[in-house]
Amino acid sequence: MTTPVEQHPASIHAGDPSPRAALLERLLDPDQVVVFDGAMGTMLYARGVFINQCYDELVLRSPDLVRDVHAAYAKAGAEVLETNTFGANRTKLSQYGLEGQVEAINRRAAEVAREAAGDRRLVAGAVGPLGVRLEPYGPTSRDEARAIFAEQMRALLAGGADCFVLETFADLDELQQAILAAREVSATAPVIAQATIGPDLRTSFGATPEDVARALDRWGVDVIGLNCSVGPQTILEAIERMIAVTDRKLSAQPNAGMPRDVGGRSMYMASPEYMASYARHLVQAGAKIVGGCCGTTPEHIKAMAEGIRPLAPRTRVQVGNTAEWPAEGAAKIGRDAVPLAERSRLGAKLAAGQFVTSVEIVPPRGIDTTKLEQDAASLAKAGVDAINVPDGPRAQSRMGAIATSLIIERHGIEAVTHYACRDRNLLGMLSDLLGASALGLRNLLLVTGDPPKMGPYPDATAVFDIDAIGLTNLVSKLNRGLDPGKNPIGEPTRFVVGVGVNPAAIDPDQELRRFHWKAEAGAEYAITQPVFDPAQLEKFLASVQDIRIPIVAGIWPLVSARNAEFLANEVPGVTVPEAVLQRMRLASSKSKEHGVAEGIAIAREALEQVRGSVQGVQVSAPLGHVAYALEVLAP
Repeated sequence: MTTPVEQHPASIHAGDPSPRAALLERLLDPDQVVVFDGAMGTMLYARGVFINQCYDELVLRSPDLVRDVHAAYAKAGAEVLETNTFGANRTKLSQYGLEGQVEAINRRAAEVAREAAGDRRLVAGAVGPLGVRLEPYGPTSRDEARAIFAEQMRALLAGGADCFVLETFADLDELQQAILAAREVSATAPVIAQATIGPDLRTSFGATPEDVARALDRWGVDVIGLNCSVGPQTILEAIERMIAVTDRKLSAQPNAGMPRDVGGRSMYMASPEYMASYARHLVQAGAKIVGGCCGTTPEHIKAMAEGIRPLAPRTRVQVGNTAEWPAEGAAKIGRDAVPLAERSRLGAKLAAGQFVTSVEIVPPRGIDTTKLEQDAASLAKAGVDAINVPDGPRAQSRMGAIATSLIIERHGIEAVTHYACRDRNLLGMLSDLLGASALGLRNLLLVTGDPPKMGPYPDATAVFDIDAIGLTNLVSKLNRGLDPGKNPIGEPTRFVVGVGVNPAAIDPDQELRRFHWKAEAGAEYAITQPVFDPAQLEKFLASVQDIRIPIVAGIWPLVSARNAEFLANEVPGVTVPEAVLQRMRLASSKSKEHGVAEGIAIAREALEQVRGSVQGVQVSAPLGHVAYALEVLAP
């Protein structure tokens, strides 16, 4: 066995009051939040380093270039800097004929990172997979793998690394050998072990987040985590599953979304604002170490560090040359939002606590708006407060929600424009929303959007640059006169910000968490999925009493047993109780008219039962029959 390296920083700083020693204690404290840096390769590529070069060797050939990237992350607020050594093991370096430079590259990489970190930040020795299969699936034995890892780690410690971060491992067997090597090299250096998962929440070897957490817990690492491969949404879901099976500290370093091919290059499109939003969610879910992986930049890390600050009040992250955050009462960014009551007629009623009514009309499939305009006129005449306009529901191709809303408002009734994240990147959404505001639209319902595979064009590509939570953050900023980068846009928008919520969600705890996050992001009212079980809605309302925004109940008059079965089985987020299905089957067996009448009766009953608990209703016009919706709303 190799003799452990002596004089490791963890022991050097025992009892030492220096900032570095205090940060090392916080790294191991399960309740303390610590910010790691972001991508190194992304930054080096952006600075002109071609991908056919060995990025790890740059610490010898161009140390200033690597040091500048570290310094940028330090200035952005990163408290831990990872060495530029992800592929600096003997196996991977041999591809460039550099296997004889393992010790020199890793030692120098740790020294360069330390030069940028100073004594106020930690240096984590980054160790990635070997890039070869281990026995019994490949020629490399476990002992050989452990020796290769140990060789790299000894050099990292010699150069000044404070801890190890073993990252982007898909094979838990290989990761175990890296952990054993780390403990062999040093008994005191903290070990952060991170696996990587795919969109299906499994490693490429089939391990679930729970499998990863249990294995790493059993192997005694200091921090268990996930990084790379997927964006923050998937990492968040996995962290929520891991927290249930381990008491160890968790880390999360997602990519800046999923890569997209742009002109032959893989580009990561998630904005700093989006990553900051999910950094907060990750911390709230239980991850106490957050940072970024592929596609993230110092701008992302700065936004993430600022975003989690309210969740870690004892943490003071040094940004640039500023030792402390701005004092309370310092000049704020942006303007005050226009009062809700002054933004629209719907906003005024919501602000006043009055009961609001709306009817949902699906936009036309083509360009003929005759029926749409007739329906808008009849609803305006009936005194309905607003018309809800879905945005490509069930991934169907229809007239755009913004254009449809503008046509509706010609008839003296306000529109509630549903706006989905599915079809647009962040820049497109920003452009759309500014244009909608300039054209006079005021009421929004922000939704993530149904995936294309639900619709008639399953090969269409979804964007999902951000989700409904991120979009709510974006619109809230626009209402304060700021773009996503917190740059002034001049006159603020005047949107009434609505979101969706599902009282009958399959995972009620996750739905509740997301609803809290939407409210935190700036939601000012919510519309539920169709309610067919008032008791279920009442139970949900009792669980969200702390979220003090108006809730509007979705009401959907059924027209036949087939319609009820379709909603129950093929429309995401809709639950139709068996008792309702039975009523519709019985009525529909008599005649079409009986089925319609029973569906309207069920809807009216639901409306009356929920009227005292919500601040309004949104009634759908099934199959385009506005008359049915008006029957439900009739006194």
